[in-house]
Amino acid sequence: MKVRMGGNTWGVVFDDPSACASPSDAGGTVACVNRPRNTALLPTRGVDMTDPELEAAMERALRLAEKGPVADPNPRVGCVLIRDGQVIAEGWHEGAGTLHAEVMALTRAGAAARGATAVVTLEPCNHTGRTGPCSVALLDAGVARVVYAQADPNPVASGGAERLRAAGVPVTGDVLAERAEAVNDSWSFARRNQRPHVTWKFAASLDGRSAAADGTSNWITGDLMRQAMNRRRGRCGAVVVGTGTILTDDPRLTAREDDGAPSPHQPLRVVVGKTPVPGSARVRGTDGRFRQYAGHDPRAVLESLLAEGVHRVWLEGGPRLAAAWWRAGVIDQVIACLAPALLGTGRAAVADLGIDTLAGIARLRLTEVLRHGDDIALVCVPPTATQTQIAVNHPEEN
Repeated sequence: MKVRMGGNTWGVVFDDPSACASPSDAGGTVACVNRPRNTALLPTRGVDMTDPELEAAMERALRLAEKGPVADPNPRVGCVLIRDGQVIAEGWHEGAGTLHAEVMALTRAGAAARGATAVVTLEPCNHTGRTGPCSVALLDAGVARVVYAQADPNPVASGGAERLRAAGVPVTGDVLAERAEAVNDSWSFARRNQRPHVTWKFAASLDGRSAAADGTSNWITGDLMRQAMNRRRGRCGAVVVGTGTILTDDPRLTAREDDGAPSPHQPLRVVVGKTPVPGSARVRGTDGRFRQYAGHDPRAVLESLLAEGVHRVWLEGGPRLAAAWWRAGVIDQVIACLAPALLGTGRAAVADLGIDTLAGIARLRLTEVLRHGDDIALVCVPPTATQTQIAVNHPEEN
């Protein structure tokens, strides 16, 4: 289950204003701010922190991590620096190409970081990408101890803990690891499975129809349900449909706020199928975030999307495309949006799944039942789903 934490804490905090009367004494990088409300000093003693104190510091770091963008290629990370029982600096990662959480905190702390304990939600990285290794930055700053929550599942970036230990820095891991993984649920899933997490969402009448006999399908569910699903769509890195959906409905596939305005983050708009997408199709847009894949291999599409930094896919294709992805074994969550209506005839919401007898029925595990207006949504996962698979779409964001 995804654990959500509030909080809006950041900055370099000093109880004694004179401690930063001369910023140059700290290398000219320490900024003084007032202590935010409800952020009393953590009862820590630096290196000799107890388990409850470590957890309190990690909870604070997790709140910082949640400030980061959800659909970014990079994980969301928070960092707290503690020395002599005080939080001296904090940082979080604001997205690809920006400072990592540890570096932000170290920069804010300046020389005050020497001898501090660094509490970070993800094992410090050990590779050079757009920025240098955080493990090296921590060593250069002279921290006395490093505490992290989640081990880095990315083989390219992992190894920071070993590097720190080899340099003589005590390292403690797995502090609130499950909570940290929940903050980066889809990123963690993608790194472990080498493909994005896939949610298949469809809307249907009570008798399982997604379109009337004449082909019309807009709209089966009401405004409130569509708004709720649009919020979930906006948390994904890509939304996928087939060419049939494009030719029939000419959708934009954009993420929108409840008032209809475009959301700040827009997922990639992906069309699967060999039929050319007309140049006038609204899905093309003008922002360069349109993709078309002529092949029908779901795993090849997902591999390509992962290479673009996509960790979460929202599949809204028609019944045949969705059935193909189901048979390929790449659907991790199903959201069935049902309207209290009957069509009698028309297009079925689900196509051939390769099931011939009742003995082979694909039974799912129900994790949520949502109601928006008169419509309900059944959120299901495969019986063998992990906690990370279940957590990728969060109840708080319904």
